[in-house]
Amino acid sequence: MSIPDFVFILIKYVALIFLPYLASSSTSGPEGLQPVNITDLTKRLGADIVGHLAFGYALNMQTDPTYRFVLRGLAVGSYQNNTFMQFPMLKKLGLHNLVTILGGYASRMKYKDMLQKMITSRLSQEKHAQNDLYSFVVDHLDLDGSKNGVKTSELWSEALFFFPAGGDTTTTAMSALFFYLAHYRDVYDKLAAEIRQTFDSEVSIRGGSQLSSCRYLRACIDEALRISSPVSGTLWRELYSDELENGPFLVDGHVIPPGTQVGVSIYALHHNKQYFDDPFIFRPDRWLTEDREALNRMTSAFSPFSLGARGCAGKAMAYLGASLVMAKTLWRFDFTLASGKLGQVGMAGGHDGPHLVFHARGL
Repeated sequence: MSIPDFVFILIKYVALIFLPYLASSSTSGPEGLQPVNITDLTKRLGADIVGHLAFGYALNMQTDPTYRFVLRGLAVGSYQNNTFMQFPMLKKLGLHNLVTILGGYASRMKYKDMLQKMITSRLSQEKHAQNDLYSFVVDHLDLDGSKNGVKTSELWSEALFFFPAGGDTTTTAMSALFFYLAHYRDVYDKLAAEIRQTFDSEVSIRGGSQLSSCRYLRACIDEALRISSPVSGTLWRELYSDELENGPFLVDGHVIPPGTQVGVSIYALHHNKQYFDDPFIFRPDRWLTEDREALNRMTSAFSPFSLGARGCAGKAMAYLGASLVMAKTLWRFDFTLASGKLGQVGMAGGHDGPHLVFHARGL
């Protein structure tokens, strides 16, 4: 899956469904303009895109409620997985089985049936019929088990992982960005001005150098990722045995015994005053500072996509997706917070809102 293919799919779902939905909500009815829950809308958008990228399958969650049960399941799964990562003993005690006992079995079977339908549908097509993960790797699959390469069953497992890793986390970042823009009007005005002065039309907003030149847009995305990281827990790590050959593992002068897992909470890191001044304030301008020392210090602690060999492979697509959605939205609309609905932001699967009111901007 190339970046151009991703851009085509993204623009298709944003331009043909996402923006028209906002346009319909911006038409005043008997009760006035209708508030939009950004969490619901972006999660459906993300799932539609991932369904196409991973399986070449049209889930149509933005327009059809049939498969929306998946979103609730992802939220529960994210909560459960994060809990087990921090408290492994809970899983050892078998507490996760309570989910199945308390009515989770029917939902799991429904989810399994959906996956089987998507996989069967894709395999019934010519191998390059869709611009998806299968098309990208099918010619390199180890179909008969003789090459010790990626097997078809493993491919579908990876495709399934797209939903929480590529869809849910990206939409969390977009929801956070909408949330903070609605609360920080000076930032909103500055970003809207940059986008509307850079592009002559909404159609001209696409991947490329012109979008990349919007430095304040990138700063706003980075600040949303910092202050409300989609993955906010601790990413544990244990040194390999060969890494210990050079001596004991030291952290701040303390010897860490072999076999001990260590890690730092991304949320704690992103809100540490040693790296970020006023860490609980949404201030995109911090990323545009001319102070190289301060910028290097912040960059060293900024890890919403993890770091090193375990860093997120979809980082470029996540930035591009957030950039296109926000740029196209702000080019066509203005938005404000719905009265009495503040919303909440947090890690993937654990946020609601913001509830915003959209209206076409004066051209």
